[in-house]
Amino acid sequence: MKTTIERIVVASVSGGKDSVAMSLYFKEKEIEHRRVFMDTGWEADVTYEYLRNTLPQFIGPIEEIRGPLLMEDLVKKKGMFPSRLRRFCTEELKVKPMIRHIAQLQDEGHECVNAVGIRRAESSARSEALEREWSDAFDCEVWRPLIHWTMDDVVAIHKRHGVPPNPLYLMGATRVGCWPCIHSRKSEIRLVGEKDPGRIDRLRQLETDVGTKARERYAARGETMADPPSFFQAPIPVSKESSPGVVTKHYPPWPIDRVVEWSKTSHGGRQVDFLGGDSAAQEGCMRWGLCDSTPEE
Repeated sequence: MKTTIERIVVASVSGGKDSVAMSLYFKEKEIEHRRVFMDTGWEADVTYEYLRNTLPQFIGPIEEIRGPLLMEDLVKKKGMFPSRLRRFCTEELKVKPMIRHIAQLQDEGHECVNAVGIRRAESSARSEALEREWSDAFDCEVWRPLIHWTMDDVVAIHKRHGVPPNPLYLMGATRVGCWPCIHSRKSEIRLVGEKDPGRIDRLRQLETDVGTKARERYAARGETMADPPSFFQAPIPVSKESSPGVVTKHYPPWPIDRVVEWSKTSHGGRQVDFLGGDSAAQEGCMRWGLCDSTPEE
C-alpha cells in the first residue's frame, strides 16, 4: 500500500514583526503551519514574555528549540565572542537547531517546507532573495512568502488581527533578535543600556569570563593576548602599522561600558545626545499607531 507523506510548513517565529506577520498571513490563507522559535538564551525578557504568553493567543502554540549550549555558555566554552568574520552564534544557536528539527520531522515521514519572514525591502543583502528555493543545508524547500511585502503591509496585518507588536518596537527598537546583537546599531545599544541595565551587567561579567579563558588559551601557546576580548569592536577605527610602511585601519575591542557611553553621543562621539532614546521610542509608537495622544485644549 502506498504511504501518504504529510507536507508540513515549519515557520520560524522570532517574535519580530515579520515572522508574526507571516504566521498571520498563513492564518488568513488557512495554511496549516508549525511555529518554531529558536531560543538563543540571549533574547530580551520582554521578547520571551511576548512569545510565550501574548503571541500564542493570536497565532497558536509556538514550539521552542535550542542547541546544546545557549549564548553565554557557548562563548565561555569557545573563549571568544562572535564577530563579523566568525559569526558562529547564528550557526550554532539558530541554523543547526533548525536543521536538526527538520531532520527529525523528516525521519518521522514528513516532507518539510522551511518558511521564513524575510522581505526584500529590509536590506540590500536581502534585496535579491528568492521567494522559493531549495536548501541543501536544510534538505528542504525554503519559502519566503512575504518577500514582496512592505513595512506598511506588516503593520496592517497586525492591526487587522488586533495583534500588539513586540514591546521592543514601542521602546524604539528597529528589529528584534539577540539582546544585544554583535551587529547592533548605536541606537539599539543605547536602548539596552537605558531599558535593561541588568543585561549590561551580564555582558560585563561575560567579558571577564571570556577574557580569563582567552588568556589561558594564549598562555598555552606561549603567546600574549594583545587586546582583551569584548562583545563589541570599536565603531571608530584607529590607524595601525601592520607591517613596515603599511598602515591599516584597526577596530580594537571596546569594553561594554565604553560602548554604552559612546551610544549616548552624537557627532562622531563628541557630543552627548540627550534626546536619542525618547525620539526613537516616539518614532516606534507612531509607526504602530499606538502613541498616547492628548486632546488639544
